[in-house]
Amino acid sequence: MTQNFKALVLTYKTAPVAIREQVSLNEEASKKLLNFIRDYTAATDVLVVSTCNRTEVYYLAEKDFSTEIFKGLSLLKAIEPGFEAHFSNFSGQAAVQHLFDVAIGLDAQVIGDLQISGQVKNAYQWSADENMAGPFLHRLMHTIFFVNKRVVQETSFRDGAASISYAAKELAEDLTAGLTAPKVLVVGVGEIGQDVCLNLVHSRLKEVKILNRTPEKAEKLAQRCGFSFGTIDQLASEIAKADIVISSVSGNQPLITRELLDHVKILSHKYFIDLSMPRSIESAIEEVPGTLVYNLDDIREKTNEAVEKRKASIPHVQAIIQEVIADFEDWSKEMIVTPTIQKLKNTLEQIRKEELARFLKNAKPEEAERLEEMSRSLMQKILKYPVLQLKAACKRGDAESLSEVLNELFNLEGQPEKSKH
Repeated sequence: MTQNFKALVLTYKTAPVAIREQVSLNEEASKKLLNFIRDYTAATDVLVVSTCNRTEVYYLAEKDFSTEIFKGLSLLKAIEPGFEAHFSNFSGQAAVQHLFDVAIGLDAQVIGDLQISGQVKNAYQWSADENMAGPFLHRLMHTIFFVNKRVVQETSFRDGAASISYAAKELAEDLTAGLTAPKVLVVGVGEIGQDVCLNLVHSRLKEVKILNRTPEKAEKLAQRCGFSFGTIDQLASEIAKADIVISSVSGNQPLITRELLDHVKILSHKYFIDLSMPRSIESAIEEVPGTLVYNLDDIREKTNEAVEKRKASIPHVQAIIQEVIADFEDWSKEMIVTPTIQKLKNTLEQIRKEELARFLKNAKPEEAERLEEMSRSLMQKILKYPVLQLKAACKRGDAESLSEVLNELFNLEGQPEKSKH
């Protein structure tokens, strides 16, 4: 079955931000695309993964349905043709390998990114919600979850903070470790500011306020994260309340200055994390007693160590993936003979019941119970050898010929593929 698995892939490697924004899909849009694919193609086991760095569609089908899927994406997002050129096509084992690389974090912009694993899991849930996750996708996704667990347990691939935003979240937690309910102020909701907020959602820091020059953007992000928001003219008063300030504002001049802090009453330690380039926090504010500033160089030192550690773990991670993919391939090949096995089981079960009925007419209850048990055991023993041979034939690549022999021997063509028992 793996040979029929396909992937349409657009990532930060193949498309600029403007294109990625055009084809980006939220949960509602992803589910609409899943329904479009179900209604207008014969594809099954469909997975739609869409983040700020990628939009990817995986599906199982003998035919290539990329034209139809692009049509659905175009209608759904109201975009003109041309975006298709930024997509790559993978099929078979290459598509399986790519999904593993994405879900584990090997293909992430920040290597080992844990967030992408959660996003792939959400995409799988959406497929299940829309009844688009078949046996192949279920098995594939649970295999990926198993690999994720092994990677965490057996390697250093997820250790440390490898992204600027995640490192800022960790630093904020460390700096406020001694505070009961620390207050965090996030200034600016560009790409880094958004990532910081999304990382803070999963931290112990719950009292977070977002400020932005465009309040609508701050409100939208705050609603998504469960935080409060305000306008940039509240900057001085909000700094006064905050224990830690994280700024990622673009501009040629610092937004948070020594002069601004002269109007802020500082009762205890106040920490500033500047993620902007050029810097948005004036270094001179450290002259104010009780303040401490961390800039990008401080953060990058922490992330560089984590990245190198993660890179060193890549061969081990790849070895785990290859080992598990080999097992998945064996299962996928065995799926080809599943209908034959089921038909054989149905045929033998029918024979068992017919013969059992003849002997049970005059049998006592205890004799009937023993006959039932004996006949079931006998059927399982008869089934065992042909099933093992079929599975072995799958690995050799000649399952089709053995299936034909069994079909002729037991006249299986008239049997249903699934038993109700």
